[in-house]
Amino acid sequence: MDTILTIIKLLGGLAMFLYGMEIMGDGLNQSSGTALKKFLGKLTHNPLLGLLTGTLVTAIIQSSTATIVLTVGLIGAGILNLRQAVSIVMGANIGTTVTAQIIRLMDIDSSGGSILAFFKPDTLAPLALIAGIILIMFIKKGASKNIGTILVGFGVLFIGLMSMTDAVEPLAESEAFVNILSRFSDMPFLGIITGLVLTVIVQSSSAMVGILQALSSTGVMTFNLVYPIIMGINLGTCVTTAMVCSIGSSKDAKRTGIVHIVFNTIGTIIFIIVMPILENAGAFPGMWESIVNSGDIANFQTLFNLITAIILVPFTNLLVKLACVIIKDDPVKEDKYPELAGLDTKLMISPALALQEVADSVVVMAKAAHDNYELALEQFKNYSEERTKDINYWEERIDNFTDMADHYLIELSRHVDTDRDNRELSMLMQCLPNIERIGDYATNFDELALQLSSTNITFSETAVKELEILSDAVHEIIHLTIDALEKEDDEAARLIEPLEEVIDDMVIMLKDRHTTRLCQGICNINSGLIFMEMLTNYERAADQCSNIAMLVIGRHNDAILKNQHQYLNELHSSGEKSYVREHERRREQYIVPLENLV
Repeated sequence: MDTILTIIKLLGGLAMFLYGMEIMGDGLNQSSGTALKKFLGKLTHNPLLGLLTGTLVTAIIQSSTATIVLTVGLIGAGILNLRQAVSIVMGANIGTTVTAQIIRLMDIDSSGGSILAFFKPDTLAPLALIAGIILIMFIKKGASKNIGTILVGFGVLFIGLMSMTDAVEPLAESEAFVNILSRFSDMPFLGIITGLVLTVIVQSSSAMVGILQALSSTGVMTFNLVYPIIMGINLGTCVTTAMVCSIGSSKDAKRTGIVHIVFNTIGTIIFIIVMPILENAGAFPGMWESIVNSGDIANFQTLFNLITAIILVPFTNLLVKLACVIIKDDPVKEDKYPELAGLDTKLMISPALALQEVADSVVVMAKAAHDNYELALEQFKNYSEERTKDINYWEERIDNFTDMADHYLIELSRHVDTDRDNRELSMLMQCLPNIERIGDYATNFDELALQLSSTNITFSETAVKELEILSDAVHEIIHLTIDALEKEDDEAARLIEPLEEVIDDMVIMLKDRHTTRLCQGICNINSGLIFMEMLTNYERAADQCSNIAMLVIGRHNDAILKNQHQYLNELHSSGEKSYVREHERRREQYIVPLENLV
């Protein structure tokens, strides 16, 4: 019965210890989380600085796992790279030992009424709780609540620790407990495994070291017994970190977890080899079989992590390479359009050069949209899920570039000071959404192709031939639009509107024909709906091309730029010879073949 009560008291003390750490960490995070993120992002330019940063941040928030989670978040945001993260991980291991150094306050000798009595846990814990509750419940101003939370957590932590200490004190008189400890002293690997397994279960290296420090109060734990368990505890905390880093994270985030494991594994191997050599060589006489207290445990944990870090900091680049070997990059596709990756803000000191870079990239964006559009049409011939992935990938690239270029042009507008550059900037800003919509039609076509493939619906032979002719016309108008943009060619732009009018006529004709086929039962309703939707997407793609053509022409003509609809109405009604001639040529090229289809 006494054993059961002891276990309950020990586990209760552990629960309070863990809860105290949790609420103390929450308070520290709330009071300094944003500042710590900025601190991590700025002070990691070399391995030594990163080491110090990781140490300091972990010392503040009392959790190496929390520090590494912050680091992983900054990697995902592009603020840190893997090399910087490695040095922070090393520092986090050192910083986490601060908890053990605080716990060593248990060893303070306060006999004789010394002022040090106030720093003993049995006095300090109640004082921290009283101060914390006052700040939380009565002050309620500014950062007082966060500070109060920290103090309450601190107090609960030490009360849990004292409860564990009280629970294990009877073990000093237990012959069975002493026999178990003697076996651990003779088998250091068993100590390492025990520390590792228990830390994985408890999910806190600080808590496990705290338990060890509580057990040290029994006065029967030797240094030879303790140091392998501490090394196992350091290995166990890596498992938690690796799990955090692997869930839904980038490759570099997973590599950060790998580095944490490698770091502690190498440190453990070094100490496993060196410690017996030192003992057999007679170094540090009297230390190996000496009884340890909480301060000795805290000191060894700190030295273990500090020495390991000092040894491995010069090999930061090798650790990065090893992590990259273990977690390999996915095969990189050749970037067909690297221009979509970014725009150089440094060029804004010369607005003309910046505008030219945007103009060149917008042309590349139009080519990417056209290629994706053509890729989507291939889905109607032979649907492929892999092709769908490519279509969605390029659609996302186009959308991202649109947003980026839009923001870039808004920022650039503050630097533009000539009418010519202002017109160019306005033209580019209006071109972006029109090109982006052409890219959208690629995903629309892909979804329609999936409907056909998944339901085994087919078009009639006549419908297929009609779509081929219409597709050729839309392909040509997009190609003409890209050509006009790339060459800044007003004449090429003027060829677009006659073709767009012909495409509108083709769509009207095909909708009428398809309605007739539906009425005659040649085509079914499901295929008819998909066919009509395809016609709408073709027509809209041509409309976007017409809009872009008007922007190209209006770039040098304010009247056209400010009132495109009036210009188009006048163009259609004026009977202008070149327009009529081009319109007739396009009718001959596309309408007549449609009319000749049986």
